[in-house]
Amino acid sequence: MVKVCDEMKYIVVTGGVLSGLGKGVTTASIGRILTDRGYGVIPVKIDGYVNVDPGTMNPYEHGEVYVLDDGSETDLDLGHYERFLNTNLTGESNITTGSIYKTVIEKERRGDYLGKTVQVIPHITDEIKNRIRKFKADIVLIEVGGTVGDIENQVFIESLRQMSREQENNFLFIHLSYVPVILTGEQKTKPTQHSVKELLSLGIQPDIVIGRCKTELSEETKRKIALFCGVDKSCVFSNPDVDDTYLVPLVFTRQDLGSLIVKKLKLKQIPPHTFKWEHLVERMQKYRYEVTIGIVGKYTGLEDAYLSIKEAFKHGGAANLAKVNIKWFESEEFTIEDLKKVDGILVPGGFGQRGVEGKINAVRFARENNIPFLGICFGLQMAVIEFARNVCNLTKANTTEADPDTPHPVIDLIPEQAKIQDKGGTMRLGVYRCAIKKNTLTHRLYNKLEIHERHRHRWEVNPKYTGILENSGLVLSGINPERNLVEMVEISKHPFFIASQFHPEFKSRLENPAPLFSGLVKAALERKLGKK
Repeated sequence: MVKVCDEMKYIVVTGGVLSGLGKGVTTASIGRILTDRGYGVIPVKIDGYVNVDPGTMNPYEHGEVYVLDDGSETDLDLGHYERFLNTNLTGESNITTGSIYKTVIEKERRGDYLGKTVQVIPHITDEIKNRIRKFKADIVLIEVGGTVGDIENQVFIESLRQMSREQENNFLFIHLSYVPVILTGEQKTKPTQHSVKELLSLGIQPDIVIGRCKTELSEETKRKIALFCGVDKSCVFSNPDVDDTYLVPLVFTRQDLGSLIVKKLKLKQIPPHTFKWEHLVERMQKYRYEVTIGIVGKYTGLEDAYLSIKEAFKHGGAANLAKVNIKWFESEEFTIEDLKKVDGILVPGGFGQRGVEGKINAVRFARENNIPFLGICFGLQMAVIEFARNVCNLTKANTTEADPDTPHPVIDLIPEQAKIQDKGGTMRLGVYRCAIKKNTLTHRLYNKLEIHERHRHRWEVNPKYTGILENSGLVLSGINPERNLVEMVEISKHPFFIASQFHPEFKSRLENPAPLFSGLVKAALERKLGKK
């Protein structure tokens, strides 16, 4: 990252009234606008939960767990940051209450505080400030998770208040607040007024207020928010509902939010950049075709559990001038008739016994009926089990995760995983090398012989069974050379049947779609057009 400013600046995004307003997308959009203007931006997500990281949470609790190159398990908002800013972050960009307290308690146990009484102020707040000060960029863009008034995030807001006093004129506070529309069609500002009042009680006056509303804020609504919240009317912005989150930076750009931020932070003026994001989104929206992909998963009741997969399909669709329509199938409830209505099938990651047989049935349907298929992580393991059962005649083949007593553990724990007791941060996490076999589908998709992709799993293809799998026609097209672990499998006689032990969705970008997703969309599209 090239710094263009002499002094580091900070932008803090807080949320008001209720959670789930889209602070992550708003923060990522602001970051993209500033990046396209030529500034170096590092985004940071603060989460108030006491978990050290979200890695042990069920997806229904907090949505997708997003994995970074360094193996950090983070909040899904870091996925927004990486995709919007087209960057790769580290675990330092996700700060939680649990990680802060863990560090402070460890310091206390070592005697680092020299006999002092360890308190929230100054010891917890100092640890928060020290972590934020480690970043080096023109702008550190900080999203405070939760809602102003939550007890969980008060210590973080206090730390940011202190920092803003210590580094006067280098801080900008942006408050995203909900503006409901009642039955008469009137936009109500009272919730936002109370939300800003709560923020003021914590010692922070927002510089900019963004109204999250079903529609564009009216001039009267902006006037009232400005009057009661202590900001100029030119500092009140609309964040209305849009068809796609990738449109949010364009919404803010039309209102010239970027110029106001530059002015308020007194950022060094640099030659204006082309707003590249607009061209990327335009390409995504100008599709010629439509294709339907069925996702057979365990957590389909919350689509955010598969957020990066949804986004990767947008990227892969844009690469093929196609709009991807997703059909969600709960792995314990779908029927074969459901699968007959889609052009391609994806079986994503997951943990535990529930839904295993349903996923295996989906794999079998795709394999036997030449339906384009992609398996990811757990999906690769289900593909291997299905192949072992129905092609290799190992009828009771299974994963020891679902059946510890299976006579054919084609999927099993590697030895070092079997010894692990703690659950948090102990999986095979982060980027690992994958050597690709020549003249395979994998080779054609990636057009290279070595790739580096992100992982999040404990179980692996059992090396004791690779011989029988290969002899029966399963191609092991990607191998981790350090451990000789299977990374990719495919079936050469199938139009498109491929699976990865890694998560390709975590590195997919609008600028650089994941090859496995663009490949699946292309194959599904060819199948659909071939039907006509």
